[in-house]
Amino acid sequence: QAQLVENGGGSVQAGGSLRLSCSNSEANFDRNVCMAWFRQVSGKEREGVAAIITNDGSSYYTTSVKGRFTISSDKAKNMAYLEMNNLKPEDSGMYYCATRGAGCGGGTWYRQSWYGSWGQGTQVTVSS
Repeated sequence: QAQLVENGGGSVQAGGSLRLSCSNSEANFDRNVCMAWFRQVSGKEREGVAAIITNDGSSYYTTSVKGRFTISSDKAKNMAYLEMNNLKPEDSGMYYCATRGAGCGGGTWYRQSWYGSWGQGTQVTVSS
């Protein structure tokens, strides 16, 4: 099972930016690997934020972050990133990296039950 480690969370004011990173210890990014970011606020269900297929760069976003967040991956480093700009207080939460080895499932990329490996999470706090 892949080991995922997230970094880059922190506290920023609304309008600010953060860049999250996720290292994947075992995947071959030249294959059809899906790397995704989910977030969870206490008391709410975990929601999909963005996902990317590492070998072709196809990406998916939840509606609320389109135009503000960018997901990317680096094959050479086995890393995935989430660049978050123009952050809003409602973006606050624990952000988790997840992966699965058979693509992102197209329009169902946000289904957390499809992902077999998860990181420990990194906290993002956006103040108004």
